[in-house]
Amino acid sequence: QVQLVESGGGLVQAGGSLRLSCAASDRTFSAYTMGWFRQAPGKEREFVSAISWRSISTYYADSVRGRFTISRDDAKSTVYLQMNNLKPEDTAVYYCAASRMFVVTPGAYDGWGQGTQVTVSS
Repeated sequence: QVQLVESGGGLVQAGGSLRLSCAASDRTFSAYTMGWFRQAPGKEREFVSAISWRSISTYYADSVRGRFTISRDDAKSTVYLQMNNLKPEDTAVYYCAASRMFVVTPGAYDGWGQGTQVTVSS
């Protein structure tokens, strides 16, 4: 099972930017769809973005489309989430995970990391 470690979270003011990284230990990283999810206190984990193998396709939740950009570097076994124009409602723990399918359902993903906290102040 792929093992993932997220980093890059922090405290930022509304309108600011952060870049999250997720490093994988699996040498077959390039074969996975990689997804970013987030979970705010008292809420269910929700889909944020996904990128297919070879970066053929990307998909975003409506709430982040146009502000967030997902990318991957298969040589480094790392997926990124560039977050611009952050809003207080983006505050959550952000997780990355891997899937054999290009889907948005959390249940289809494995290898969840420990998450990284993103806090956006107003």
